[in-house]
Amino acid sequence: MGHTVNSIVINAPYKKVFTISNDITRWTELFGKEYIKAELLSTIGNRIAFRLTDDEGKSWESFRLLYPDDYFAYAERKEPKFPFVYMKIVWFYTLVDEGVLMTWIQDFKMDPGAKFNDEKVEGFINEHSQHNMKIFKKVIEADENVYN
Repeated sequence: MGHTVNSIVINAPYKKVFTISNDITRWTELFGKEYIKAELLSTIGNRIAFRLTDDEGKSWESFRLLYPDDYFAYAERKEPKFPFVYMKIVWFYTLVDEGVLMTWIQDFKMDPGAKFNDEKVEGFINEHSQHNMKIFKKVIEADENVYN
């Protein structure tokens, strides 16, 4: 099983951090060049279904459950799951003096037929997460909209 944990402090109010970071339509901006398309498929209650397309043109569907009152969001990759057997993600938001500590935890298992194993993908995810979190920080801190 693969497992990663990455965090960054964002100097902004919690509501702003949670709202922007979970706005699927902004993920092409927030994730840099990783996603070329982020489509919202449906929203039912706190459940968001969406489709992502990466920079290689590969698409997959996922869902996300938002728990703003409990300071976290949970997501799972659905179809196609390959190259994973499963991919589960939790984002925690912790209030700190400097703003919000945003932590991404990812648990996954690579399909035996995939090009890379769990350990190699952990390295990729850690590198990409740390890069992407810096973009999240920059975008969220620079956003001038008020989130009530």
